[in-house]
Amino acid sequence: MDLGLQNKVIVVTGGARGIGESIVRKLTDENAVPCIIDINQELADKLVKELHQNGKDCFAIMADLTKSAQCENAINMILKKFDHIDGVVNNAGLNDGVSLENGSYEKFIQSLKVNAAHYFSITHFALNALKTSKGNIVNICSKVAQTGQGGTSGYAAANGMRMQLTTQWAEEFSVYGIRSNGIVVAECYTPQYEWWINQQSDPQKKLDEINAKIPLERRMTEPGEIADAVIFLLSEKSYPLTGELMYVDGGYVHLDRKA
Repeated sequence: MDLGLQNKVIVVTGGARGIGESIVRKLTDENAVPCIIDINQELADKLVKELHQNGKDCFAIMADLTKSAQCENAINMILKKFDHIDGVVNNAGLNDGVSLENGSYEKFIQSLKVNAAHYFSITHFALNALKTSKGNIVNICSKVAQTGQGGTSGYAAANGMRMQLTTQWAEEFSVYGIRSNGIVVAECYTPQYEWWINQQSDPQKKLDEINAKIPLERRMTEPGEIADAVIFLLSEKSYPLTGELMYVDGGYVHLDRKA
């Protein structure tokens, strides 16, 4: 199926690893041009080099997404090189465990910067280009905003912001033909998740406990499966979806996890 993404320039924050890396790889499969914005220069350069060796087009810029000026510079560099932007995938973030009980105001605000403020900044600086291209916005969100998790007030609040920005932008920018949708992730086995599992006293037991709560096949979602949904939402095949939150979670949020 031709998804109509050939030569489309798509910004992917946090695109050097995890879900972001899978999105970048899937975009190159569709002959789109992913533009990675990531703080890890080494990982980003390694991915770009690999993709170039395989005949795929890709571009990477290092930026600290908590700095608005660096977000602006990254978008300007993409526009300087390609002269247009067709889509933005806001993906970067970290479940940083900033809690109400053991956190602080300063850590809470920093968590919002790490996990939500750059969704605004990147999209703000790309907006004029998106108006011209009638482009798409896809925001990666977490179920933590709705289900809670405990001990992670900053991340939960940030994901509530991500969800609300998704619907706000769909309403605000539909007049320009811009679509805005979100992917809600529950239990996805990323490198970050694997690291956390391995910190547990009995990693396999903990993994089995989590898998047992996922209705569909009792297994976690893979990053590539999240990426497939993102690619669909970026494509012309998903028209007229906008303002939607798509739960790619094996039924974790909406089905009875105790069944």
